[in-house]
Amino acid sequence: MTYVVTEDCIMCKYSDCVEVCPVDCFYEGENMLVINPDECIDCGVCEPECPIEAIQPESEENIQWLEVNREYSQQWPSITQNKEAMEEADEHKGEANKYEKYFSENPGKGD
Repeated sequence: MTYVVTEDCIMCKYSDCVEVCPVDCFYEGENMLVINPDECIDCGVCEPECPIEAIQPESEENIQWLEVNREYSQQWPSITQNKEAMEEADEHKGEANKYEKYFSENPGKGD
């Protein structure tokens, strides 16, 4: 089992989680982060660091997010340091259907 970043991260991109990750398995997109499931060691230290609860253990309910995390962790740059959240993060916290509305395949800047 691995941890995955879910839709709640889109348009928020809090990065408190990346600094605690012992294996640096986070990758940065333009408007969300993902975890490489093949690098994640399932330690779970990132999960409580996410202020919007966007990080969850892999499960049947979020299996589509496992694939999103796997695909984009291969394309986006690594991020290992905390950065400011997106300017409009508070406005989008808890919003539904963010994937359909806002998801971007574009990479972020990374470290």
